[in-house]
Amino acid sequence: MSEMSLKQSKRIYWASGIVSICGIIFEVLFGALGSYILGDGVTQYTLTISLFLTGMGIGAFISEKVMKQLISTFIWIEFLVAVIGGFSSFLMFGITAYLSSGTDAFFLYFVIIVIGLLTGLELPLLIRKANEIGVAINKSTARVLFSDYAGGLIGGLLFAFWLRPEFGLVKTAFLVALVNLSVAVWMLFSFRKEIRAFKRMAGFGTIIGLLLFAGVLFGDETAFMFEQKLYRDPIIFEKSTKYQKIIITKEQGDTRLYLDGNLQFSSSDEYRYHEILVHPTVALAGHPTNALILGGGDGMAARELLKYPYIKNIRLVDLDPQMTHLAQTSPELVKLNKKSMTNSRVHITNQDAFEYLKHHSKQYDVILVDLPDPNNESLNKVYTEEFYTQVKQHLTPSGAVMIQATSPTFATKVYWTINKTVEAAGLYTQNLHADIPSFGDWGYVMAARHSFDIDNIKLRKVDMRYLSTSLLHSLDQFGKDEDGVIYEKGKRVKLVPNTLIHPNLIEMYEKAWLYY
Repeated sequence: MSEMSLKQSKRIYWASGIVSICGIIFEVLFGALGSYILGDGVTQYTLTISLFLTGMGIGAFISEKVMKQLISTFIWIEFLVAVIGGFSSFLMFGITAYLSSGTDAFFLYFVIIVIGLLTGLELPLLIRKANEIGVAINKSTARVLFSDYAGGLIGGLLFAFWLRPEFGLVKTAFLVALVNLSVAVWMLFSFRKEIRAFKRMAGFGTIIGLLLFAGVLFGDETAFMFEQKLYRDPIIFEKSTKYQKIIITKEQGDTRLYLDGNLQFSSSDEYRYHEILVHPTVALAGHPTNALILGGGDGMAARELLKYPYIKNIRLVDLDPQMTHLAQTSPELVKLNKKSMTNSRVHITNQDAFEYLKHHSKQYDVILVDLPDPNNESLNKVYTEEFYTQVKQHLTPSGAVMIQATSPTFATKVYWTINKTVEAAGLYTQNLHADIPSFGDWGYVMAARHSFDIDNIKLRKVDMRYLSTSLLHSLDQFGKDEDGVIYEKGKRVKLVPNTLIHPNLIEMYEKAWLYY
């Protein structure tokens, strides 16, 4: 093999590795995009992987027809990947904002198949080209595939730990597309002697490059305007973290927090939600000295607990350090939580709640489970029998637990399945619900290691805007259409606990909230 052929073969291996990095980044980006906009992460990632692999299979089949001008074809493919992949996130936000429901899903799945198809075309062409310039077919295939698989690992890690948290979904797509374009231009100049339409392709590459650079510079701002259409009030803060997308909106004094598009609180009525979460639990626990908050990264639950001087230690466990940092620094959140997150009695741990309970043995008098609804697989595990068993083990014999448990009106089966799951963990329960205007009718599961009656609980004399002892005693009354007796098609539904092995809650939750 000549020195020139050797250089060209090395460039092919490098190109295969780089485009593989880009391919896997686009694949996981599409999964993240589907999860954020369409919901149900398990379904979206499953569909993304399936459709992407299907597209790759179609691309590999089509590649059999390409036997000439291999590098030119490869370059055109990279141009297409750069344009379609680069503008995918940007257009997805625009379609979601302005077109009818379902159009965004169709667009995303179409793009996944197309990018998969183009990715499936890439490798066979590079393998044939490596073989054409003198590399044995077995060696060329093995080396190109090695570059491809190694590139896939690098791409996945880059997306999860750097690109998504640092640049978000829109800018990441444009940046990765620029890498695809750079590979195309590099190969264009490396093989320019055998490319007939060199000037035309260089011109197309220049135009695409200008469009992508414009996307990097201005795409986020334009997509932000699209995204604003999805929210009722003006967005005043937006950040994509390693774990979620945080958005704060504000309009006429009403501050709202959204995580991955789901409302977490409205400042107009959050006190109702948090007073019910905290004060009955403290009353049932007697005079607790320590408390554990699982979730609650906004600091509101901690604010309510700090009203009790005899609670000396509050451990707050929230997965996302960006969320707890925001609760300590955002003027809007600090005003609402009354600086609870910087109080000396509050100790913050940024860790998965399940893992925290699993690796710590300390018991608490009060445990508040203030976690988002079980709308994806990672949240489902903190609504399982295994999780609540851990909660029980960390609860003192006289202690009390309160769990936010979604709406018994809009998601009746979900609410009572959560209650069933808590009972399966060996805890005694009482069921409460109240009207939280920004959410509607909202449910809680109160639990302890001993039996108790909500009517015997008397609230402590601390400052509360909504809750009173007499009101508390009425919160356990449920209408016939929202109590634990559920019928479907004339037959009574038998609810079973949600477990890690049989996670029935996610699908149930998605169906319940489909039309709300």
